[in-house]
Amino acid sequence: MSGALRPVVLLCALPAAFFVAFFLAPMAVVLIASLTTSGGQPTFAHYVRILADAYHWDVLWVTFRIGALTTLVCVLIGYPLAWYLVRVVQWRPWRRFCVILLVVPLFTSNIVRSFGWMVLLGRNGLVNDGLIGLGLIERPMRFLGTELGILIGLVYILLPFIVLAVGNALAKVDPALEHASADLGATPAGTFRTIIFPLSLPGLMAGAVMVFMLAVSAYVTPALLSGGRITVFSMLIFQQYSSVFDFNYGGALSITMLVLTLALVAIAGRLSEPRRA
Repeated sequence: MSGALRPVVLLCALPAAFFVAFFLAPMAVVLIASLTTSGGQPTFAHYVRILADAYHWDVLWVTFRIGALTTLVCVLIGYPLAWYLVRVVQWRPWRRFCVILLVVPLFTSNIVRSFGWMVLLGRNGLVNDGLIGLGLIERPMRFLGTELGILIGLVYILLPFIVLAVGNALAKVDPALEHASADLGATPAGTFRTIIFPLSLPGLMAGAVMVFMLAVSAYVTPALLSGGRITVFSMLIFQQYSSVFDFNYGGALSITMLVLTLALVAIAGRLSEPRRA
């Protein structure tokens, strides 16, 4: 090994070892468990059981529907919010304060935040009291134990990922491109459609992928806000590991969830790629 390459190898060795020890090795253990029986015999029975049972497909549908809706709502709210922070706010102290306000909840446990939403979304919570006070509803709505309640909790938790990703992409757009577009007679809407949005799309897609994967794999928020009435796939996996102690079947559920999620992300990535003539 040449002297020039030795420092590079040493720098990469520790991250590579960490990646192997805490990602590849656990994934290999889960994969092997999913392909064996409790006695260690090779089998595909766990996957056949999952794919042949309509209940698992129903749970998967609910899981991915909640994940897709969470991503859509985060995009619809997060993009304008990122635009406001990057393009509208000119006073830097106010911008820093808004970013801090956006990021601070990430330092709080998901359990604490979910319990807070349980209080806010209860029949006598602040949300129902506010809606009744505004005259929008006549009696309290049921948020807990519904997909809407889970959606609200997930959007609150995952919104910062979209805002930070899109904000970083918008900040990198060269203002000279917008000035040139305006000089050529383009309207602000046309400039946004043809220049700004395409250039910010990679950041938007990165944030959307993060939100989707975190939403479909979330356990704490759906478990607390569902009240046991709605089951998502992560809850099935947790039950197999913590209650049933069927690690082989739980591993098959985990691998199935991972493969389907990566497949959907890959399809979304292919669809979002710019078409070449």
